[in-house]
Amino acid sequence: MNEIKVKVNEEELRTRLTPEEYAVLREKGTEAPFSGKLLHDDRDGMYKCKVCGQDLFSSEAKFDSGTGWPSFDQALPGSVVEKEDKDHGMVRTEITCSRCGSHLGHVFPDGPTDTGKRYCLNSICLV
Repeated sequence: MNEIKVKVNEEELRTRLTPEEYAVLREKGTEAPFSGKLLHDDRDGMYKCKVCGQDLFSSEAKFDSGTGWPSFDQALPGSVVEKEDKDHGMVRTEITCSRCGSHLGHVFPDGPTDTGKRYCLNSICLV
């Protein structure tokens, strides 16, 4: 069920993405807090995966968590995959694009809305 639906050409991606974008999206990196261009973005519409263009989050789900990364209280159904992440001596839940497998960020159970979730995204992963 968590099978990636689109095969990504890593060589092509390295030429299309900046080194920082590639490091975050394909090597599970994290952009610096408060540095992302979409942190204070308030447009209406969908936020999409930078690699494959899949719709991931609606602007209606976006909120300011004060953490320095764009935050959402819910993902579009079937758009992300949640995986246990034990990197850096912590246990967290990583979220990846369900279509291409790109790293997006993490989800935490401390959201302020009825969902109780805070999807914490790297701005660099979204368009």
